[in-house]
Amino acid sequence: MTRSTTEIEKIQEASNIVADTLQLVKEHLKPGAKTIDLDQMAEEYIRSRGARPAFKGYYGFPATLCMSINNEVVHGIPSERELHDGDIVGIDCGAEKDGYYGDHAMTFAVGNVNGSVRKLLETTSDALAKGIAQARPGNHLHDIGHAVQSYAEDAGFSVVRQLVGHGIGTQLHEEPQVPNYGKAETGPELKAGMVIAIEPMINEGSYDVYTGDDGWTVFTSDGKLSAHFEHTVVITNDGPKILSLPTN
Repeated sequence: MTRSTTEIEKIQEASNIVADTLQLVKEHLKPGAKTIDLDQMAEEYIRSRGARPAFKGYYGFPATLCMSINNEVVHGIPSERELHDGDIVGIDCGAEKDGYYGDHAMTFAVGNVNGSVRKLLETTSDALAKGIAQARPGNHLHDIGHAVQSYAEDAGFSVVRQLVGHGIGTQLHEEPQVPNYGKAETGPELKAGMVIAIEPMINEGSYDVYTGDDGWTVFTSDGKLSAHFEHTVVITNDGPKILSLPTN
């Protein structure tokens, strides 16, 4: 599906709110912070911008943010749990305003982390950039995943297979699914006006994952660390444009 200029502007507005929310939460990420308090802060901020938390109530999800710590890949539920020095926390946030959605995620270090952990975070962020660079008219959908996979695996990490990116617009999750792996020059042709959320989930060890007893939190199968970065991106005639950037 392609979107009009007006629709893209609305998706951009929702995406900017999400990006600003993550920047606010980032300022309060420190040892001792409770994830439930950060979640409440995010909800209040999103609502102050005239938007609605997109995740809260989505298929029954109970919170505004997905906060996934260390070996949690995605969909972690905020709680009274406190962050500790050396943790990494992936924060995924969505917002809806005027019927249009934005989606954005980043993984942050809490306090001090070692060099191998920083390499995982940097590789995942860079893999996202490699995938975004392929989001241009005339390329194919799996060019995105191929770029992500090649970069991450060359760095010694693995790419989660069971979870993928997605189209976004008047629904939080739309077609097409956007895998973070794949064969180049395969899949549907990309067209100007398509809006997609590209979100590599990169693991330190095996790419196998499982869902925990809460029915939401996804864990690495081997207990090793995982990182997650995501941007909402529109494909233009001039190439990809990231919509989920902070306004300040």
